[in-house]
Amino acid sequence: MVSQKQLQDIANILRRDSIRATTTAGSGHPTTCLSCAEIMSVLWFSEMNYDIRSPYNSDNDEFVLSKGHAAPILYSALYRSGCIKSNLMTLRQINSPLEGHPKPASLNWIKAGTGSLGQGLSIGVGMALAGKMQKRKFKTYVLLGDSEIAEGSVYEAMELASYYKLNNLVAIVDINRLGQRGQTLLGHNINSYKKRMKGFGWDVISIDGHDIKQIINALKKAKKSKTPVVILAKTFKGKGVSFLENKEGWHGKAIPKEKLDKALSEIPDSKMPKLTIKKPKKISFKFKHKKLKDIKYEKGEKKAPRKAYGEMLANLAKSNNRILAIDAEVSNSTNSEKVKEKTPKQFIEAFVAEQNMVGMAQGLSVKGYNVFASSFAAFLSRAHDQIRMAGISSANINFCGSHAGISIGVDGPSQMGLEDIALFRALPQSIIFYPSDAVSSAKLTELASKLNGIKYIRTTRADLPVLYKNSERFKLGDFKVLKQSKKDKGVIVGSGITLHEALKAHEELKKQGLNSAVVDLYCVRPFNSKKFIEFVKKHGGKIIIVEDHYQAGGIGEMLSEALENNQIVIEHLFVKSLPRSGKPEQLLSKFGIDSKAIIKKVK
Repeated sequence: MVSQKQLQDIANILRRDSIRATTTAGSGHPTTCLSCAEIMSVLWFSEMNYDIRSPYNSDNDEFVLSKGHAAPILYSALYRSGCIKSNLMTLRQINSPLEGHPKPASLNWIKAGTGSLGQGLSIGVGMALAGKMQKRKFKTYVLLGDSEIAEGSVYEAMELASYYKLNNLVAIVDINRLGQRGQTLLGHNINSYKKRMKGFGWDVISIDGHDIKQIINALKKAKKSKTPVVILAKTFKGKGVSFLENKEGWHGKAIPKEKLDKALSEIPDSKMPKLTIKKPKKISFKFKHKKLKDIKYEKGEKKAPRKAYGEMLANLAKSNNRILAIDAEVSNSTNSEKVKEKTPKQFIEAFVAEQNMVGMAQGLSVKGYNVFASSFAAFLSRAHDQIRMAGISSANINFCGSHAGISIGVDGPSQMGLEDIALFRALPQSIIFYPSDAVSSAKLTELASKLNGIKYIRTTRADLPVLYKNSERFKLGDFKVLKQSKKDKGVIVGSGITLHEALKAHEELKKQGLNSAVVDLYCVRPFNSKKFIEFVKKHGGKIIIVEDHYQAGGIGEMLSEALENNQIVIEHLFVKSLPRSGKPEQLLSKFGIDSKAIIKKVK
């Protein structure tokens, strides 16, 4: 068993590593590493059980460094425990896996990218919830900084952790008093922190964060708790170096080379003790998979794409217990409630807290689940940063945004997702599906479940006629041609409800002797531009794009970029101004994206 003296020695080794690495790099956050050295020492070398040779061991205790700027001390702990062999002095170098903030793609032991503050606890909630669902014994530890406690997403995570009784979750707040520009919101007012955390139903333990014995005892007590536990650790930023300790003006600054020797002389230089990290106990759990049940729709019948999404998601969940649905208290509108009806254990209610929902989805995905997170398209924009960080983390999450565009009707602009395609298009390697009927919605939902990365399914509220046979196949990056002839003067491109307006326009134009092709652009990203360009050139060399979205970042912008320098004439119909309440058909007409507007533009 490791002694308290050995743990103190390790804490000082972690301190020395952190300041040497940041000084060598010429940048970084050494002072925030120094404040949590004892906490990291006890966690990684005494408390946590993990297999140093297997970062993906499902029974390893999990650690999330929510205060991601303290990355140097995490890298030091991983190196000193034997998990990694990377040279710590390569911190922040272009070819080094030791990036300025932790990122999974760079280092296997990092499960979630952090550094955008306030997100780590939500990820920890997802991991802990997965542990409960799989009946595993691992604990999830989340180290937070006191500055990020001002973020509302932290409290979203706290209330959900309490609601789901996650006594396998331990949050540790490094209360070192100082933020980036001075004192934090509460400074060292530990009692104020205590009152807040208790109000969320957590077991709260206050300690001196530099006292090894107190840290050990707090973690021992946490193991016996029936609720989530938060340890409030009073610390000092820059601890151990006289000219840094509790001093303002040092955040995000490496110690200059001329002061490095003085700093190191104040931190005892100890030898790393020989320790054996305890491996976790293996728990038997297997995901089960059986044949997917088909869904049949009649061509011409009216069915909202959002409803078909829910029906297929429920079938996917029934066939595979790896599938999870998580929803922000709108499951009766997104239709993810169909999962709750068929396989209730595979449905997670996140309530109206979209930021935490996305963080939880990321944590659940880390533990092997194929997660579908659903809400109104408009409300997903509230969690943009969490979605962005999930992309940085190379997470595997499916998002569904229902009630997209002005076609939702009388609820008005606060409920209308008109920026959502732009949001997801901005993420590197994202996949965007936009189904236009029940068959395509069901097929694209199934396809999303088989793909890796960040996927977005944009579903329409209105009941729309089924356009496709049940046998129709939908490929990644492709599009469908619904109408074409040898006499076409151009191509009308639609997605979702605007595809149906395009079809109406096509029929009316045909009566007037104007032939046009109609394309269903069901996959916004990736997109087979070469195939599309060839098709357009054979059918008049002109296109009209009509979309229920703002211009910026939408389908028109995507196609304009894809078709640039190809001598193709492009016209674009989109929502040009701030919408208002009204019936769907009134809004489509008023904002110029209905069949009449298409006909006018063609002429």
